[in-house]
Order: sequence, then C-alpha cells, then structure tokens
Amino acid sequence: MNCALKTQGEIEAAVCKGIARFEQDYMGRGPKNIHAHLIGDILLVRLKGVLTIAEQQLVASLPAEKGRDLLKQVRIHLIETARPTMETMIQDITGVKVLSLHHDISTVTAEEVVLFSLNKVPSFRETKK
Repeated sequence: MNCALKTQGEIEAAVCKGIARFEQDYMGRGPKNIHAHLIGDILLVRLKGVLTIAEQQLVASLPAEKGRDLLKQVRIHLIETARPTMETMIQDITGVKVLSLHHDISTVTAEEVVLFSLNKVPSFRETKK
C-alpha cells in the first residue's frame, strides 16, 4: 500500500476497520462504535461498547474494584499477547513503525482506548477543500 496516496481520513478509516476486525478475532466480538484520530505521530483509537456479556457479568458479580482490576488484567494480557499483530497492522496501514502501544478499558462506560506512538508523522494526501 502506498500510504502517501491515502488521505488522513482514509488512514483513520482503515485503522478502524483493522482494529474492529482484531477485536472480533481476538475478543470474540467487535465494538459497537469505533473512531481513530491521527494527531501528528500519535494514533488514538476509541472503542465504545467493547465489554462482552461474560465480562459485564464478571464485573457485576464481584466487588467493584476487584471486578474492574481482574477485567483490566485479562485485557492487558490479551493486548500484550497480540501486540505484534496490532503493531504490524498499524505499520501496514500508516507506513510508519509503532514505537509504543498504550491501552486502557473502563468497566463503567464499556469504553476502550488504544494509543499508538509512531516513530514519525505518517505521510498522507491533503484533502481538497
């Protein structure tokens, strides 16, 4: 893929599609809503409605902090295990190497945030106004 030919919006859309597919393959279901935002050399992905029914029941059945902590530990482990796959996908879409990945999930809002720090700003085609 020639990333220089894509617009910023096309890169963000491709990231959304790839992350949604990743969530489906690795977590068993995709998010209800997903948005990607390329801000310089930072790629922020915000997913809404990501908790499975089993995760929701787990969180509800345990004391608040214990349920939250357990769910976060499991999700962190899954993300760390799949990190090479995610980094390769982002590099293929943006044409830029991923330096680091940061992740968090909320058991209250069922929202997940994934932040990719890139080694440089991806090249993209400016959109016509």
